[in-house]
Amino acid sequence: MKRDFLAETDFSKEEILQTFELARELKEKTKKGIEHHLLKGQVLAMIFQKPSNRTRVSFEVGMYQLGGHAVYLGPQEIGLGTRESVPDVARVLERFSQGIMARVFGHHLVTGLAAAARIPVINGLSDLLHPCQILGDLLTIIEHKGHYEGIKLAYVGDGNNIVNSFINVAGILPLDLRIATPKGYEPNAEILQSARSKGVSRISWSEDPVDAVTGADVIYTDTWASMGQESETEMRRKIFQPFQVNDELVSHAAKDHIFMHCLPAHRGDEVTDAVMDGPHSVVFDEAENRMHIQKAILVKLMA
Repeated sequence: MKRDFLAETDFSKEEILQTFELARELKEKTKKGIEHHLLKGQVLAMIFQKPSNRTRVSFEVGMYQLGGHAVYLGPQEIGLGTRESVPDVARVLERFSQGIMARVFGHHLVTGLAAAARIPVINGLSDLLHPCQILGDLLTIIEHKGHYEGIKLAYVGDGNNIVNSFINVAGILPLDLRIATPKGYEPNAEILQSARSKGVSRISWSEDPVDAVTGADVIYTDTWASMGQESETEMRRKIFQPFQVNDELVSHAAKDHIFMHCLPAHRGDEVTDAVMDGPHSVVFDEAENRMHIQKAILVKLMA
């Protein structure tokens, strides 16, 4: 039976923990130069409505290391949902490949692909969720902090797909998730209510970034204006300025905190150079772990 990975909630707690373990195993083999062609001869079709550095390279290199091949399909090749219908794209790609990864604007596009395709579909990013990123982030937290249970994780900034995905995970794994966004830029209310109803984690929201960061083990931020919101950049810059992660804000966190950002970072806006390049920053470990966690997801769905 085919499985998709469109949201963190597609995996159980046990499956998430197994994915972490497999990612660590594959990472170790990669570092030691040990071949692990678990997807030998398989093809991953990669649909990109949004450009990306990390998503393309991590999936493409990951498939190569697993013995497979990745095919890049940009907006000009497909025109997903415009030039060609979503079901038609899915039914064509399933004839040539063993899996589909899609990085899109509307979340309905990945759910539509999954509904029509007989092969696994992976959400490489949608405006609603970013599940591969968040599992890679948790892998990074485990590597640096030794555990994830009860980690005080402060997310400061826009209530976007990153924080929605962290909220989803908090409904599965026990975290202490503190969210700070400006009023009117809160995370998805339905996702927040669903996660809170499960009673697995403490999930709080406020308009005060200092309140969220105080005593935090992890500080996380993201761009104030995501792709598709470029026209709002100047307006958002004024609204979000009090939420900048800088030396003053991080001084309220635990002394051994780590700083995370999914990248690309707009230095001088949501984060300063001093924090990005400082001793607490793990952003490039985090970027690397995208590949290792995605390889584990690919193996889980396609092997």
